[in-house]
Amino acid sequence: MFNRIWKEHVFPDCWKHDFIIPISKPGKDPQDPLNYRPIALTSCMCKLFERIVNVRLVYILEKNECISPFQSGFRKSRSTIDNLISLETDIRVAFLKRNHLVSIFFDIYKAYDRTWRYGIMKNLYDLGFRGNLPIFAQNFLKQRFFRVRLGNTFSNIFCQKGVPQGCVLSVTLFVLAINPILSVIPQTVQKNLYVDDLHISCYALNMQLTERQLQQYSQPAINNIVEWSNKSGFTISAQKTIGIHFCKRPLHPDPELCLSGVPIRFQDDYKFLGIVFDKRLTFLPHIASLRKRCLRSLNILRTLSNTSWGADRSCLLRVYRSIIRSMIDYGSVVYGSARPSYLKRLDYVHHQALRLCLGAFRTSPIPSLYAEAFEPSLSSRRDKLSLSYYFRILSNDKHPLRGTLLNGNNNRLFNARPSCIPHFGLRMRNILPDTFHGVKVHTNDFCGHPPWMENSISYINPFGNFTKSDSNNSVLISLFNQHRQFYQSYQPVFTDGSKSLNHVGCAFFTNGHIISYKLYSFTSVFSSEVTAVYFALKYIDVHEIRKSILYTDSMSLLESLRSSSTRNPLIKEVKDFYRHLLSKGDRILFSCVPSHVGITGNELADKSAKSATEFLTRPIVYADVRSAVNQWCHCQWQEK
Repeated sequence: MFNRIWKEHVFPDCWKHDFIIPISKPGKDPQDPLNYRPIALTSCMCKLFERIVNVRLVYILEKNECISPFQSGFRKSRSTIDNLISLETDIRVAFLKRNHLVSIFFDIYKAYDRTWRYGIMKNLYDLGFRGNLPIFAQNFLKQRFFRVRLGNTFSNIFCQKGVPQGCVLSVTLFVLAINPILSVIPQTVQKNLYVDDLHISCYALNMQLTERQLQQYSQPAINNIVEWSNKSGFTISAQKTIGIHFCKRPLHPDPELCLSGVPIRFQDDYKFLGIVFDKRLTFLPHIASLRKRCLRSLNILRTLSNTSWGADRSCLLRVYRSIIRSMIDYGSVVYGSARPSYLKRLDYVHHQALRLCLGAFRTSPIPSLYAEAFEPSLSSRRDKLSLSYYFRILSNDKHPLRGTLLNGNNNRLFNARPSCIPHFGLRMRNILPDTFHGVKVHTNDFCGHPPWMENSISYINPFGNFTKSDSNNSVLISLFNQHRQFYQSYQPVFTDGSKSLNHVGCAFFTNGHIISYKLYSFTSVFSSEVTAVYFALKYIDVHEIRKSILYTDSMSLLESLRSSSTRNPLIKEVKDFYRHLLSKGDRILFSCVPSHVGITGNELADKSAKSATEFLTRPIVYADVRSAVNQWCHCQWQEK
C-alpha cells in the first residue's frame, strides 16, 4: 500500500483529518482559548509511512549538509544544551574581555500554523529533490482538516494551514522552511536556532559598535531577519521579542534597537529553552525558580510516603528521580557554573526528597542519606553529566562547539583573571582526571549507511536449539565438528575479546596464526570483540582468503551486526569493510560458538586476548568513554 501511494501519487483522504485535544497551560487562565496547547492526533498508519519517508529525507539532508550546523532541533547527537552552552560561552568570553554582549531572543508568532507551504516546496526544489518525494510532500500538506475534541463533543471541521502539528514529517519540513533565516545573518553575529527559537548575540568594546553590527551596518542582522520573515510568510512578534544586555558594570545604557519600527524591550533576565539567563549570568533567578518548582513537586513524595498504605523505598526513589531530579539535571551543564553558595540552595531539595523516600529523621546525617539511597550528591552528578556531554561533543566532528572546546585561545586570559568564571570547555579541562587526558574519542558518522541499504550479514547457527547451560561439552564439540565437515572449504577464523581489572585485549586465530592487541583500559568487552572482528577481516583481505567463517562467542556482537539501527561507529566500520570484501567476490559467514567448552580455536583466541602485549592506539567510542566517566565519578563519590 505504501509503495502504491508513493508511486501513484495518491494520498488517502482519511489521513488528512486530525483530532485536536486541548491541554490547558499550567498557571494560565483556562477561560482563554489561547491558553491551551493543541495536541494533534493523526492516523497511526500515516505516521508509520511518514517515519519511513522522514528517515530517508533526513539522511539526504545530513549527507549533503543542507541543514545549517547552527540548527540543533530534532537532529542526531544535538539538543537544546548545544544552544545554551553556546550562549553561555559567548557571555563568559565577553565578560573576560570586558565587552558588552547584547542578545536578542526572537519569537515567531504561530510558527507552525503560518509556515508558507510553497516555500517548503521551493526549498526542496532548490536542494535538488525531484520526482516522488516533493509530490508526496505536496499531497501531504495540502487540504488538511481538523476537529477539536473536548470529551465526547466535537467541533466543526476547520481547514488547517501551515504544516500539521503532531506529524512526524512536519518537523523536518518546518526545519527546511526556516533554515534559510540563518544565511541572512552576518558572520560577525553569533546565531543559534532550535526549530523556531532564534537567538542572536553580538559583543563589542562599546555599545555603539554593537548597535551598528545589529542594526546600522550595510547588512544589519535584525533588519535582514525581518525582511526575510516578511518574504517567507513568518511573523516575528515585536511584543514577545526580548533583549538582554549582558554586562558586569553597575551603570550602563541599554542599546536602542527596533524591530519593524517597535523598540525591542530589554529585561534583566529571560527564560531561554528552559534556563533563565540574567544580565550578570549568576543564574540566581533560574536556581530560585527551579527550587520553587521542585519544592512544589515534593508534595507528591509526601503523599506517596504514607506509613500505612504508601509506596516502598525503591518506588519512591524512582518517582523522585523521574519527576524531581530530572528537573534538576536539565541544564545543570550550563547553570553548574554558578557560585557554589547558589548551587547549595538546590541541595536542600535533594536532601529533603531523600529523607521522604527513606523515612529518615530530620537529624539524619547527609552522608548516611547518600549511602542508604545509593544516590550521589548533586555536585557529583553535575560533574558526571558535564563530562559526558563534553565527550559527546568530541564524538561529533561536525558539532559547532567542537572547535570551541579544542581551541585554547582564551585559556591564558582566564588563568590570569581568576575572578572571571571560565567557559564550559575550560571548566571541563580543569576537572578532567589525568587518565582521560590524551584520550581520542571515535567520531560517529551519522550518514554512513543509507537507510534503504541492506545491512544484514550472512549468519549461521550450527548448534540449533542446543544451549551451553543445558548441553554437555562433548555434545557441543561433536556438533561443531559436524559443522566443520560440512563447511570444510571455508577457512575458520576465531575471534575473541577479553577485559579484566587492568587489561583489555582482543585476538583472532586462523590457520595456525595468532594475532592479538592490547587496548585502552576504558574499552568495553563489546568493543574489544568488535575490534577483533575488524582486524580479522583486514587479515582476510590482505591474505586474499576467498571463503571464510568468523566464529565469535559474543551473541550481542552478532545481533548488532544483523541490526540496521545501530549507531556504534565500530559496528559501522565492520559493516563497511564487510561490504567491501563482498564486492570483491569474497564469501564470509558469521557464526556463534559457545565459550569455554573445549573448542580449540576459541580457547586459543581467548588465551591470546588475555595475554596481549602489543598496544593498539585507536580512538575510543563515546559509549565506552561515558561508561568510564560514570565509573570515575562513582569512585570519587565513594571516596568522599
